[in-house]
Amino acid sequence: MNHLLKLSDLTSEEIISLLNLADQLKYEKKNGIEHPLLKGKTLGMIFEKSSTRTRVSFEVGMYQLGGNALFLSSNDLQIGRGEPVCDTARVLSRYLDGIMIRTFDQEEVEALAEYGSIPIINGLTDYAHPCQVLADLLTIREYKGKLQGLKLCFIGDGNNMANSLIVGCIKCGMSVAIACPDNYKPDAEIMAWAAENGDFTCTSNIEEAVKGSDVVYTDVWASMGQEQEAEERKKVFADFQVNEKFMALANEGAMVLHCLPAHRGEEITDETFEKHASEIFDEAENRLHAQKAVLVELMKD
Repeated sequence: MNHLLKLSDLTSEEIISLLNLADQLKYEKKNGIEHPLLKGKTLGMIFEKSSTRTRVSFEVGMYQLGGNALFLSSNDLQIGRGEPVCDTARVLSRYLDGIMIRTFDQEEVEALAEYGSIPIINGLTDYAHPCQVLADLLTIREYKGKLQGLKLCFIGDGNNMANSLIVGCIKCGMSVAIACPDNYKPDAEIMAWAAENGDFTCTSNIEEAVKGSDVVYTDVWASMGQEQEAEERKKVFADFQVNEKFMALANEGAMVLHCLPAHRGEEITDETFEKHASEIFDEAENRLHAQKAVLVELMKD
């Protein structure tokens, strides 16, 4: 494992190994055991999309690991003024020990990895959100004691979260059902892979998708960069809401997860959110622990 660009690049064993390392680091942190595994290392954090959880969790994670995190907005870099990604990658590789980037195009992340000589971590693109799904899998395993054999149902837009959840869950032995409008399905190649490699369905029938689920997951209807579509999407996704009606069809004790921020009253009701708030905020916390595992795996000597 040289980079974390998308979960399809990792084997099932590599994903589980990261989750196990995250468990260990979380245990050590909770018990006051210091782990300065990246002492003297510097992570450059490039943000072309704003962030709460990604920035704070990576910055705090590097601090807890004994290293430093350098915040770099596109306004601070020549990449925001037309410098080719290939040049930026080669320059930053001379200064830094790793790069985390949160941006729009997956191709930009892939180019950094191709031309740079240090580990690249995808903090989010419009195509994939691997760090979030590692945190999700960590949370599911904490609550359910396993991943193998569980069913996850994602309700909403077939976006980067749906893409990464499909891959991550199937690689860990889970079945996945996506409930979304017909014109908002996940990436076609990912769905084709999922159909060949696991138990996967994609349907506009929410009842069918959520039935028998152990985990119900949702995300905002309009992601960053889609604000101009927000009103239209509210109409299209009006029925694709996680609520008590649909949760009644899931298995007893089913979890609800949300990558946040949540628009309560849209993709999830306030009632359902608050009933599952402990799960959702444990999930948010686990961004820190899962990403620390990624940082250690990629950047430790």
